This record gives sequence, structure tokens and C-alpha cells, in this order.
Amino acid sequence: MAAAEGSGAGGPLFAGLADVSISEDIPVEGEITVPVGSHSPDEDYSTLDEPVRDTIMRDLKAVGKKFVHVMYPKKSSALLRDWDLWGPLVLCVSLALMLQGGSADSKDDGGPQFAEVFVLIWFGAVVITLNSKLLGGTISFFQSLCVLGYCVLPLTVAMLVCRLVLLAGSGTVSFIIRLIVVVAMFGWSTLASTAFLADSQPPNRKALVVYPIFLFYFVISWMILTFTPQ
Repeated sequence: MAAAEGSGAGGPLFAGLADVSISEDIPVEGEITVPVGSHSPDEDYSTLDEPVRDTIMRDLKAVGKKFVHVMYPKKSSALLRDWDLWGPLVLCVSLALMLQGGSADSKDDGGPQFAEVFVLIWFGAVVITLNSKLLGGTISFFQSLCVLGYCVLPLTVAMLVCRLVLLAGSGTVSFIIRLIVVVAMFGWSTLASTAFLADSQPPNRKALVVYPIFLFYFVISWMILTFTPQ
């Protein structure tokens, strides 16, 4: 109100600005620029313009590095930071193909069918992930799937060794060799997965997270050990 009264009594509010003059020594022209820090080549690099071959090779190298992390498990955030599901998919398909017993119509089928193994692995990984999240885990859903899937690698190697051993025969010696290999790879898978997932759980609930992981890899190990070719 006071401002309104003052403007009504003394004229326009900004009337005095008409008397302001700009000295000729003061430049009134120029360029307005915003200083920008130097960009690194990685920041300006876009994967949309790269060749398909480079994209495939980069992804294959990333998958290979994750395989190395699983075979030499240590506390690292590589699997959690740069997660993907390509490696778990390849391992799941490979394991399911090697566990395939034969034709679906065969009465002497010596192993599970492809769909059974595929669904069992992914369903088990989803259940473990949901259990981890409900217990207060700090990693995302797909990060957990990535770790559980990549840690199937030792068991996939065990399945390959068992198939080679079974080519020589299925006697007692063959069973002992397969038992030793499967038990060793089962322990490797369990330790590798817990090394990546244990730190993301509350300290008083780690056992509740490790137990389902133990059962998950135990079931897969049992399928590998009891597999007999047609």
C-alpha cells in the first residue's frame, strides 16, 4: 500500500531511471559464455555410433571378466556394479543342454528335460532374491540374479567333467571321481556367491540368506551327480 501511495503521489515508480546515463568508457557489447570444464574422451563417447562388432566384443570381455571374478572369488563390487544377465543365460542354457536326458518319449530317460532345468534355475534364483530383499538386502533384484547366475559357472564346469568321465564308464571309480568334482564345485559356487552377497545383508540375518543359497546350489549339484546318460 505504501509503495502504491508513493508511486501515485510522486509519479511513476521508475521515473528516475530516465536520467541515468551510461559512460562511453564502459563497454556494453560482448559475448556471454559459460565456462565448461574439459571433457574426457569417455564422456563424449557414445555407444550408439560404434560398430556392432565393437559392441559384441566389449560385452564378451565384460562377461569374461565376471567369469574370472567367480572362479577367483574375492570381495569385489564388479558383479554388482556392472550387472548383466547374458552370462547367467549362457550358463543356464549350457547346463540344461548337458543335463538333457534324451527324448521326452523315452522311458529310460536318464536326466531332466531342458525346460525343467531352465525353470528350476531361474525360479530358484528369483526366490532367493526375493528372500534377500525381504530380509533387508541392499542390492537390487537384477544384481542378485546376476551374482547367483554367474556363480553357476563352477557347477557347469563340474557337469562338463562328469559327462567326460561318464564316457569312460559308470562304475564305482567313475562315481567317486564325479562325487569329488561335484562337491568341490558345489563349495566353490556357494562360497563365491556368499562372498558377493553377504555384505549386502544385515549382520544378524546373514545365515537366513546363506541357507537358501546353500539349498539352491545343492539341488543343482544333486542333479549333476545323479545324472546318467541314456
